[in-house]
Amino acid sequence: MDIVFIAILVVLGFALLLLELLVLPGVGVAAIGGFLLLGVSIWQIFSHYGVTAGVWSIVVIAILSLVFIYFALRAKTWRRAALKSEIDGKADGQPDVPICVGDQGKTVSRLAPAGKAYINGDYFEVRTFGEMLDPEAEIEVIKIENRTIYVKSIKTN
Repeated sequence: MDIVFIAILVVLGFALLLLELLVLPGVGVAAIGGFLLLGVSIWQIFSHYGVTAGVWSIVVIAILSLVFIYFALRAKTWRRAALKSEIDGKADGQPDVPICVGDQGKTVSRLAPAGKAYINGDYFEVRTFGEMLDPEAEIEVIKIENRTIYVKSIKTN
């Protein structure tokens, strides 16, 4: 086997390991393929060029692996690969609440103590102050605080 082909196997092995490290994290196909290519290249050197060349190939691949690991684990390397932008937007839990204190509706789901309710023709996520209410219970809005709608049962008045 030609030494150029063996060198190509070594380079492809390291390329697959780099791909696994940066793009496809975890022990996956690329890492297994990279180790297999490095192993095949060492085996080919032993079988075609003898023990001395095989031992030297192991030493060279070990040194290249250490250099590879050194550069891969440096913080500067990861800073170049990492994104530097920040997301500073905020998601609204609900749009402005189009209901008022005193509006009435029905529960859609069980309020234990939170759930869904149908008020003024729209569905809302609502809470009680610890009261458990079954579906289809008549409710009244008693407080709206930070877009959280607090309700109570009408029958417990």
